[in-house]
Amino acid sequence: MLDLMVAPIVAALVILSIHAYLGLHVIGRGVIFVDLAFAQIAALGTTVALLMGIEPGSTLSLMFALGFTVLAAILFSLTRMEESVVPQEAVIGISYVVASAAVILLAGLTAEGAEHVSETLTGSLIWIDWATIAKMAAAYVVIGAVHLALRRSFLAVTFVPERATRIRLWDFFFYVTFGVVIAFSVEVAGVLMVFSALVVPAVIAFLYTKRFLPALLIAWFSGTVAVVGGISTSFYMDLPTGPFLVVAFGIVLAGAAALRPLITASPRGRIVVASLMGGDAEGAPEPPS
Repeated sequence: MLDLMVAPIVAALVILSIHAYLGLHVIGRGVIFVDLAFAQIAALGTTVALLMGIEPGSTLSLMFALGFTVLAAILFSLTRMEESVVPQEAVIGISYVVASAAVILLAGLTAEGAEHVSETLTGSLIWIDWATIAKMAAAYVVIGAVHLALRRSFLAVTFVPERATRIRLWDFFFYVTFGVVIAFSVEVAGVLMVFSALVVPAVIAFLYTKRFLPALLIAWFSGTVAVVGGISTSFYMDLPTGPFLVVAFGIVLAGAAALRPLITASPRGRIVVASLMGGDAEGAPEPPS
């Protein structure tokens, strides 16, 4: 059984490695559901490919997903306007709903439509092979290198946009790289797990700190606990891996939220949290504004 668990755990950790980082940007930008929208739009791309007779999981199917996410990146970068009456989150939500409905409609035109819709939600993590993991990891390394090289601009646009320049251009670059990550992830893990890996570790991190590097470390640690614990438990209890992994993320979040008052109540815990916050130990940390 251990041999069967290794590949799914490694794949989920590879996904987590980049999603935990991107999740901090998503929370910082206040566009919580952009991941769901991108994931569903990527799923729409694979559904269109399926309708055209293209094998799911193939390189051509992935190209369709990437193409649709690039179009979404253009849309979302153009709709970020500080003075707009319509908030960007509304545009993102509408995109998600329309893409979801389109997936259901188009999948209904194929013989394997119901199975495809289920797979877009929960993924096929337990069946992943090492070649797919290597391809996914290579793509994430490239995206990670781009973000590392351009980190000052990306961080400025996310956390201090009033000091940033060429916001729309950097938004486009961010959303394109974000969309590429989502397109690869949804093919393997499904919409629900991808959203959980992106948002839950970031939320846990911001419960304890608003400094970026400590937040990233906390996100990686908490996500790793959820991934290893969730996949292992699902195998031993013979439960569906994808859905249970999402539940595991929720359990880890609940545990982290419950521990926070206990940690900040003790003098030593307050000192640790305060050091993460970059402030003094007299008050509990506040979430990032």
